[in-house]
Amino acid sequence: MGREKLGKVTPEITGIEPLSLHYEKKIESPIDEDTVRKISKEKGEPEWMLKKRLDSLKVFNSLPMPNWGFDLSSIVNFDELIPYAKPFSEKLEESSKIPQEVMKVLEKLNIPEAERKYLSGSGTMLDSEVLYRRIKDELRRKGVIFTDMDTAVKEYPELVKKYFMTFIVTPHNNKFAALHGALWSGGSFVYVPKGVKVGLPLQVFFLINYPKLGQFEHTIIIADEGSEVEYIEGCSAPVYSTHNLHSAVVEVHVKKNAFVKYVTIQTWTKNVLNLNTKRAVVEEGGTLRWVSGNIGSGLTMYYPSAILKGKGARAEFLSVTFAGSNQKKETGSKVFHLAPGTRSRIVSKSIVKAGGYAAYRGLVHVSKGAKGSVSSVKCDALLLDDLSESATYPYIESYESDAEVTHEATVSRIEEEKLFYLMSRGLSETEAKAMITRGFMEPIMMNLP
Repeated sequence: MGREKLGKVTPEITGIEPLSLHYEKKIESPIDEDTVRKISKEKGEPEWMLKKRLDSLKVFNSLPMPNWGFDLSSIVNFDELIPYAKPFSEKLEESSKIPQEVMKVLEKLNIPEAERKYLSGSGTMLDSEVLYRRIKDELRRKGVIFTDMDTAVKEYPELVKKYFMTFIVTPHNNKFAALHGALWSGGSFVYVPKGVKVGLPLQVFFLINYPKLGQFEHTIIIADEGSEVEYIEGCSAPVYSTHNLHSAVVEVHVKKNAFVKYVTIQTWTKNVLNLNTKRAVVEEGGTLRWVSGNIGSGLTMYYPSAILKGKGARAEFLSVTFAGSNQKKETGSKVFHLAPGTRSRIVSKSIVKAGGYAAYRGLVHVSKGAKGSVSSVKCDALLLDDLSESATYPYIESYESDAEVTHEATVSRIEEEKLFYLMSRGLSETEAKAMITRGFMEPIMMNLP
């Protein structure tokens, strides 16, 4: 099949210079059946995946914009969105073959060094396709699967059919989940067999380079009975004068007595709209730890969720959010207690400055029969000036009298007394403020890589 050579990207930019790459393929809007079929054909997908895409497209066309959080109708322009851009022709398994310009970006982030010293596997996704992926041979021999989603569709079709947007996330969840189901590309597929403990983290880095691009990576993590795994994702983008859309879906399956730690560090630039759907289901005795760092992005709506399906299942959500000038963040967590003896803990911290806005929006649901369930929510905001704003929107639904649910929220400023004390010990005002801010974030930051 012939490849369309599009030449170098030369958009108007307002800051960081984008990568000068020659693109092999680009598929433009409108978002319709023809576009969806082109993406599926480009990937050589089986008929069943094309059907999933087309079904999602129908749902996307039928659903309104979300009616919670921010008004997206004047911000998101689907007509201008670039659904697919492919900057290379093959997936690599040797980092030495990564284009030098891309490698320079990764080296600035210490990703190659981290892979050598601290990771069990690593991958890099650029725009709409995974460029590089690698897993240690010893884990491959134990049956651990760590690959990109496009490869998983072809090599592990039965597993993908079983878990891809069938239960945890469906196109009907919201308009952006449906859009994702129609246009998804790239992402990760992780399967850890029974009893296998992956000692070092798996990591994937996502980079958006093409202007007006929508990045729709899909990630599925399956930790089978008694297994353990930690997965880290990071992301970034150049600064453009036009919006990019990031609309990922993550589905995490924590089987009986398994443990999953999922870490995401979002450092998108302000032109990126970060609108994701990320959920997990935890079975009997399983444990989920979800850690989020929401640092970049001009607008973020991010509510990771856990369904505690089995007796004694546990979930912990730890998040830190920073909102500065021209940044609006609405983050939070949702937990559904469906079985007895389940436990959840949500800790959310926000730092707001220079007229930024950060809000917590979360839900704790306890179903009838989920006896002995315990949930605690604690969200704290630190305002660094008089221009910034913070808000809290907690929702608690408890249908079981034998359950304990607590919620605590605080909004504070840096106290003059603390500043005076630290400055009287020889610190400058800037150093004193930095120390107070680091102390505020420490419970979360110690969990971020």
